Amino acid sequence: MREYQNGNELTKVVCNACGKILLVENGILKEECIHVDHDFGFFGEKDGESESFDLCEACYEKLTAGFVLPVKRRERKELL
Repeated sequence: MREYQNGNELTKVVCNACGKILLVENGILKEECIHVDHDFGFFGEKDGESESFDLCEACYEKLTAGFVLPVKRRERKELL
């Protein structure tokens, strides 16, 4: 869950799974997290809905550990 001040300055990020408050300084998230913002299309129960959530790194690891097919991982050579 994200909170913004004045419409665009990030002030708070909370993991939707565990409730951990992630470090935000001067509008910049200083901890790793996964942000999902999804618009559902046709052919499902959520047609026309949008949902978003944030997961801290630990909750992301717990979630993906339960996948039947593992997450495809690769090492990045450059971090921009």
